Amino acid sequence: MPTFLPRFTIEQPSTLAEASQMLASYGEDARAYAGGTELLLAMKHAGLRYERLVDIKTIRGLESVEERDSSVRIGALATHLSIERSPLVRNRLPALAELEANVANPRVRATGTLGGNLCFAEPHSDPATLLLCLEARLEIAGPDGERELGIEEFLVGPYEVALGVGELLKAITVPLPGPGQRAVYRKFQVHERPMLGLALVLDLDEPDRHIRSARVAVGSASPTPRRGAAAEKLLGGALAQVERRLDEAAESLADDAELLDDIEASAEYKRHLIHVMLRQTFELATADGAPSLPHLGEGAGG
Repeated sequence: MPTFLPRFTIEQPSTLAEASQMLASYGEDARAYAGGTELLLAMKHAGLRYERLVDIKTIRGLESVEERDSSVRIGALATHLSIERSPLVRNRLPALAELEANVANPRVRATGTLGGNLCFAEPHSDPATLLLCLEARLEIAGPDGERELGIEEFLVGPYEVALGVGELLKAITVPLPGPGQRAVYRKFQVHERPMLGLALVLDLDEPDRHIRSARVAVGSASPTPRRGAAAEKLLGGALAQVERRLDEAAESLADDAELLDDIEASAEYKRHLIHVMLRQTFELATADGAPSLPHLGEGAGG
């Protein structure tokens, strides 16, 4: 039986302030709209219903990607494709560029935005997991001014984010990595959505082969991406010692991730994948030369 989009009105503000005022005025009957790759699909299948969509693509300046204050600042309306192709991102944040090159499919990468991806808070999605490990900050604008949140504060739960009434995501700011920092993201999937994603960021003292600090997170396997504080401690120290602790770190990471049984896989299988993928990402991150972002399976989740 065919499905159809319900009737709705599109509003086209010219400024963030105007968009914020519209959303505050219309309340639960309205939703901000950018690429629409996930929102319109959910509306088509009656998962969501809004009388008005506030089209923020008409607001200039929200698609820029630029270096600012020792960070890469990505406008909320930058598409996955534009981020992938950005010389700045490819040069300074190659792990993010590689991830964006494997999001969903060509149509989604061309029209879907990073801001829309984060605001939709689809649990089976790639960007938030890596951004969590890269310690990205989110700029939020609303009726009461602007504020910043980390990824872990912003993602409240599946399809739920910490945006107040009338608030909009304005930009994502990612700190530039230091000279010894290496970032890797891997994922496993059978269908288009990732079953599990794992991001690892190491601050490596290369001459001494010593890991000064580590950040590791699991995504697409629990309600929101989760870092593992205990696992990160186990991943610091002399390289040879850390290698012997990888299974212990993986087990700790799986415990902290609150893995769920779902249609993609059992929690037990996801735990197994964490062991496999942590070892693979660790080997990539500590190998000679800058690591790339290969992935298991085909395609990616947007």
